Amino acid sequence: MMKESYFTPQTIAGKAQQFCREYAAGRNRRLERFDAQRSVLLVLDMQAYFLQPESHAYIPSAPVILPGLRQLVDAYAAGRLPVIFTRHLNTPQNAACMASWWSDILTEENHLSMLAPELEPAAGDVLFKTQYDAFHGTRLEVLLHSMRVEQLVICGVMTHLCCETTARSAFVRGFEVFFTLDGTATYTEAHHRATLLNLSHGFAALALVSEVVVACREETNANT
Repeated sequence: MMKESYFTPQTIAGKAQQFCREYAAGRNRRLERFDAQRSVLLVLDMQAYFLQPESHAYIPSAPVILPGLRQLVDAYAAGRLPVIFTRHLNTPQNAACMASWWSDILTEENHLSMLAPELEPAAGDVLFKTQYDAFHGTRLEVLLHSMRVEQLVICGVMTHLCCETTARSAFVRGFEVFFTLDGTATYTEAHHRATLLNLSHGFAALALVSEVVVACREETNANT
């Protein structure tokens, strides 16, 4: 697969607005339902494995979404709202089809398995997962219910794999999903667009990072 830098620091804002126009049917009315106080920020797999050019799994657009994700994490932290980071790790015993589908598995011993320090993962809960779906074989659903949240804001990598699979899984578990169209990244724009088209039809409201940040800040200001 030929990887693309479809997000760059110069183009991400314009590209995000283009996505907003093209997938407007998956936004508008549903975005009005967003309530920061009932939400959790789920940051999927922002690990060096996907962020460093020396890795074979490098996603060229992933470093570009880091500043926006940092804004999201900061906004949630300022409002004392919950943040969950996932860290994908595998062993030969739990990899299942991941091992045969991909050229290798990401183990805990691999230094590239660490989360991006720019996001200060210590500011939230870190959840280890072994499959695309962050709910599969993890305590995520129990954790969300204990937090008494009803909405998930999804960001991270990869748009069409872990992010989309987790969004669908959240939906069928009764959570409202808000999927950041400029806060997720994957190998190609075609894969990214395919996810936005599919999710906006029946699984998630598409949101800009800036929209979620503003909503969190307004909620914080209203409570101070």
